[in-house]
Amino acid sequence: MNAARSRPPEILLVDDNPGDARLVAEGFRTAAPAAKLSVARNGAEAMNYLRGEGKYSAAPTPDLIFLDLRMPRKNGFEVLAEVKQDPKLRSIPVVVLTSSDAPQDIRMAYDLHANCYVTKPMDLAGFRKATTALSQFWLAFVKLPGMVSDG
Repeated sequence: MNAARSRPPEILLVDDNPGDARLVAEGFRTAAPAAKLSVARNGAEAMNYLRGEGKYSAAPTPDLIFLDLRMPRKNGFEVLAEVKQDPKLRSIPVVVLTSSDAPQDIRMAYDLHANCYVTKPMDLAGFRKATTALSQFWLAFVKLPGMVSDG
């Protein structure tokens, strides 16, 4: 963990696939065991979490969001658009982590200001390797806006 950080990073994973969520959590435990990972199972739940609504009234603002695109109730593109249009949320980096490698999805995600687009590997070993590498990169090397202090 970066020496300038005074608290563990807060991560929000938005993914409706429990198996994928488990693998991402495993990657974080390996790369950044102190990180706190919360999971939203669909886009509507993610926006409630991010806005501190309902049962999420005490939820911390995440330092980083990992976002799937294909989800029920509200898809990842809708979540990404809402996050990047909200002045309180738009500085949170959003990593799109999805099974789609369609060029139009990649372009749309970046047009909506995704910070990174990663296609989920189809095999278990590749998925583990990718999530561990993403965790290490985003939590060990990147300066996250919510993790820097003014003093």
